[in-house]
Amino acid sequence: MTEVLIALGGNVGDVRQTFGRAIPTICGMAQAGLLARSSDYQTPAWGNEEQPPFINACILIDTDLDPHALLFSLHKVEKKFGRDRAKETHWGPRTLDLDILAYGDERIDQPGLTIPHPRLFERAFVLVPLAEIAPDRVIGSQTAREVLKNLSVEGISRLPDRN
Repeated sequence: MTEVLIALGGNVGDVRQTFGRAIPTICGMAQAGLLARSSDYQTPAWGNEEQPPFINACILIDTDLDPHALLFSLHKVEKKFGRDRAKETHWGPRTLDLDILAYGDERIDQPGLTIPHPRLFERAFVLVPLAEIAPDRVIGSQTAREVLKNLSVEGISRLPDRN
């Protein structure tokens, strides 16, 4: 089994409900166990700022799927929850966005799949929930806790737990 960190995001519909349904779907499709789940965070829109704020979270799973099979499964989950990658705008609104942040200690740089995620350490909206569940996990040569010291977390707020 390999430990995998996955980022979740969205800003269309009831995103928190989507996360609640998507996480078990991810685990089922990836034949994975859920090891940790961050809180949900409301975050400002990034890239295209003329859209509603996003909700972001991170999960840690363990799976036997290889990285490409996992990515394929994540894309199927996104589609199941209403994402149409062919019709969306870059950095635009979406129901569900799933990104592999880290897959064990592997490094992959291929068309369509780069691990660790190439912009991970530029994005506080990913690092804040990641630091909640894996603050000292070394990814590349850095940790979320270290990198967050140099990034603005303005506008990022932890949402109350859902019951």
